[in-house]
Amino acid sequence: MSHTVRGRAALVAASLLLLTACGASGSDAARERPDRAPAPTERSTREPRTTPTPQVPAVAGYAPGEIPPVPLIVLPDLSMLDASLAGFALDVDAAVGDVPGVTVTPTHCDATGAVESGRGALLAYGDGSGVFTAPDGSVVNYGDGSGTYALNGTTVTVYGDGSGTYAAGGTSVVSYGDGSGVYDDGTTHVYVHTDGSGGWSRGDRSVVNYGDGSGVYTDGEVQVVNYGDGSGAYTDADLSVQNHGDGTGLVNGVPVEVDPLPQVPRLGAFPSMGVIAPVPSCGATLTLDSGVLFDFGSAEIRPDADAALDALATALAGVAAPAGSVEGHTDSVSSPALNQRLSEDRARAVADALADRGVGTAFDVVGYGEDRPVAPNEVDGQDNPAGRQLNRRVEILLPGVTS
Repeated sequence: MSHTVRGRAALVAASLLLLTACGASGSDAARERPDRAPAPTERSTREPRTTPTPQVPAVAGYAPGEIPPVPLIVLPDLSMLDASLAGFALDVDAAVGDVPGVTVTPTHCDATGAVESGRGALLAYGDGSGVFTAPDGSVVNYGDGSGTYALNGTTVTVYGDGSGTYAAGGTSVVSYGDGSGVYDDGTTHVYVHTDGSGGWSRGDRSVVNYGDGSGVYTDGEVQVVNYGDGSGAYTDADLSVQNHGDGTGLVNGVPVEVDPLPQVPRLGAFPSMGVIAPVPSCGATLTLDSGVLFDFGSAEIRPDADAALDALATALAGVAAPAGSVEGHTDSVSSPALNQRLSEDRARAVADALADRGVGTAFDVVGYGEDRPVAPNEVDGQDNPAGRQLNRRVEILLPGVTS
């Protein structure tokens, strides 16, 4: 989460280019715009199979023949930008580093200090809101919905029409007030357009949503493509999965039966810049993607998850939190009773794995089943696999004090 000078300089130049071009040629025409997903490979002309082919390799955490969804584009929690630049959450994030499948965010608390559940990450479905805060800031309100805020290198400008800017320590947010915008912190770059398209990138990982139901996710040698018509593909160094969209597919050349892929949901509005109000942070939340730790429908930790858990245990030992909680969550597939049990078993498996690695934190272990989603399991009545993927998670909550 540290921000570099070169990231700040590049962001300022990019923001100036975006704003200048926007004023000259209209809001959407001047901004980054993806084309379309690459053309699908040749479809199968065979008759659909009546039974799936057994014993084919699978993507970790998924059923054989299943292609992972193109991930949802997730904005950093804009309400917590100030708090995330200092305090316990920053210490935890620095200690954890780049552990696969683990993200660290500040824990939201209300005025009483109680954890606010269900806030989650800010998805780029958007709700038209934005929140900005600092402990002892100055706010100027011009009475027409516009205003400014500045403190210790953090500046916020609100223009009154939903547009505005935020800048602090190399992090910059530009909201154009029409549902489009740009976020950049020198490491993570996010852009959202008014037609439902957009992108996310960090290092060699990227997500492109074309706004027409198609999209592409790339992570090094791993690529997931959804063509928006039920077909798609997954490739990595050892595995190739093709879904022809007609109920048939191939896993490393072996024919299988597979369901057509749902479309990638269009992105919603980038948050506007209309609100300046404090949201306290009271610790750190570590979110573990269940797909990194567990096989499909299982609560048994996979052997290939050991390296991630070893790194996480080392980080937790470094911050020496005396107490915390491990919470399991699922999507809404299967019955509530099964999901409740699975969430409890996965939370317990993670807590036990950390204890076996010498983590001395006294964890409360709880499962919430499907009751606390952070993303929609369905969008407009259509299955939303990327949302369900975010909901299948284990969270570690560590209380702390922000500085």
